[in-house]
Order: sequence, then structure tokens, then C-alpha cells
Amino acid sequence: MMNRRTLIGTVAASAVLPLLNQVASAQTSLKTKNVVFVHGLFADGSCWSKVIARLQQKGINCTSVQNPLTSLHDASEAARRAIAAQPGPTVLVGHSFSGMIVSEVGLDPKITALVYVAARAPDAGEDYTALAKNYPTPPATAGIVFNDDWGQLSEKAFLHDFAGDLPPEEARVLYAVQQPFKKSLTTEKTTNAAWRTKPSFYAVSTQDRTINPDLERFMAKRMGAKTIEIERGEPPSADLTSRCDHESDLGGTCRLRAC
Repeated sequence: MMNRRTLIGTVAASAVLPLLNQVASAQTSLKTKNVVFVHGLFADGSCWSKVIARLQQKGINCTSVQNPLTSLHDASEAARRAIAAQPGPTVLVGHSFSGMIVSEVGLDPKITALVYVAARAPDAGEDYTALAKNYPTPPATAGIVFNDDWGQLSEKAFLHDFAGDLPPEEARVLYAVQQPFKKSLTTEKTTNAAWRTKPSFYAVSTQDRTINPDLERFMAKRMGAKTIEIERGEPPSADLTSRCDHESDLGGTCRLRAC
């Protein structure tokens, strides 16, 4: 079973790369050579490193945002700075919590497509916590521990629910570098829903232990997103990492095109 950290490591590859392939097929005008990645909770920007390496080999300019995990405003501003630095049309990719950031900042004129990897995708002003309560609670939730206002996964939960498909020595390294998040961050609401106006793509993680897979399916369907399902758990570094070799062809030449 592959978990959230594995999904983004491999999902980044087994989900992001196939989805970017779909982006390339769906868009028909100017070539897009830029991709901005945003990480979610229990991770940092390095979680996208494996898929970034694959894209760089294809000549794609990649930027991974270091999400501060303090507030939706702060996280959105970090993403906006990264987008502003791009030299042209850009695809925006997020996993887990950072789907909210993708939705919030994806209206930027530079953004030509949105890619959600087992990610939150609430509507503008929607209470995601209330929405999630309509589905069984994912196992990882019980493993979140707080120190004052800052939360992170316990080592046991991280190794089992977030990086369970990685070699233990690698999973422990990822546990050591996970970034704590501000408790209030998880209850904030987006003011935008960029997926309502931008081409959107979604990877459902069928064994996700952080977001219920049926909730992912609901959000993807509501978005009208082009959707694929990955029989894996969750993270970029983990998941994206483990299946990177299987999905490295982004439309043959990574021809991401702007709308």
C-alpha cells in the first residue's frame, strides 16, 4: 500500500506526469514550459524532487514552492511570488492541503491549467472540514499531534499512513524534515475556486490514508476535472518517487500548451 508521502513522490510521477500529459493533449496554442509545484502538510518543497528531475530532463522549467504552512494567506503569497517569477504560461500543481492554494491563486493570468494530486478542492467560501465529515475519517488524522498551535504527524503515523511504502530508512528521513503546520490553517476557507474557470486535472489516490478517496472522487467530479486513479496512497516524494520511472513521457516531448 502506498501512502500520501508515497503518492506525492510517486503520485507526482504516477499521477502528475500522466496528468501533465493530459494537459499537453488538452491545450492547443502556445507551448508552456513552466510548472510550479506546491506541497501540502507533513512535507516540504523537496517532496517534488523526483518528478522535477524527470521534467527537467524534458526541458521543463520547474519551481517548488516552500509553503510556510502558517496561514492560507501566507501560503498563497508564497505561491504567487513563485508564479510571478515564471517567464511565461505556467501549469500549477498541488497535492493534499495545497489544493486549496491552487484554487486560491490559480486565477493568475499566467496559469494555464491546474493539477490536483489527491488534493483538497473546496468551492470558494466552502467549509472543507464540514465537507470532509460526510466521509469516513482517514486513518492519518488520528496520528496528528500538536505542540501548542503547531501540528505534525507522529512518527508512527508518518511511517504507516504517510510513507508506508518507502524503505524505513528513507521514510524516517522524510519524517525528520516534515514541516509543522499552524492549527488554524486547516480551518481556513478559500475566497476563489480557480477550477471553475481554468482547465483542471485530478489524480485520485485509491488507497489514500490522509484524504478519503471517495471525497477525492466527489471533488474531482464536481470540478469537471479530467481524472485518473492511482492505486496508491499519498505523498509527492514518496509516491511520486516510487513510480517516477513508469510515467516519464509527458506527451513525448512535454509539450505543455497554454490555452
